Amino acid sequence: MSALWIWVGALALYGVFFLWYDHRSGPLTAAEIDCYMKRLEASADPPDAERLATARAFLEADDGGEFFMLNLVRLQPDPVPTPGSGELRPAERVLKQYTGHFMPALFRRAGHPTFIGPAAGGYLEHWGVEKNPGWTFSGVIRYRSRRDMMELATDPAFGPAHAYKIAAMANTLAFPVAPGMLFFGPRVWVALSLALLACLGQLALGLWRPA
Repeated sequence: MSALWIWVGALALYGVFFLWYDHRSGPLTAAEIDCYMKRLEASADPPDAERLATARAFLEADDGGEFFMLNLVRLQPDPVPTPGSGELRPAERVLKQYTGHFMPALFRRAGHPTFIGPAAGGYLEHWGVEKNPGWTFSGVIRYRSRRDMMELATDPAFGPAHAYKIAAMANTLAFPVAPGMLFFGPRVWVALSLALLACLGQLALGLWRPA
């Protein structure tokens, strides 16, 4: 096998990754939006009228591309009853039972956390907003598309898992953010990783090839 085929294989693998990570099926259609809104309204914990209107406006503005969801979360400070069993457990452990269901499904749709970190202090600057409730952590989640988000949000399989999220969180705030300047995302590190593997493969081929 020549070194050329090693690099061709690396390029092919990156092409497969790129098609999956950046797969676009176009903006949501009016029929799809109506379908997703009906699913939201029929869910076990339906949003109120204001949130439904905000969700519809967000879907109607779909460009078919990726976006990021900024989340602020304050966990319940005291142990909470675990849905189903009623056992008192720390809110962080209860929330993990939700993320244990949600994250694998998110990854399958090329979504992933881009940042998660605990709060390091209170508001250092603020005006025109409500008092800080004492956020526990913040996180930014990448979604491949609004269609992917709605498929996850309206999947009946997450109905039971959603109860853990509600039980664990005392306060939450989430809003979508359009793509901006992302300096070192998966598109870069996957390309660099494959290039490194191709280089190592080429070196190994040179060492093993008879003189």
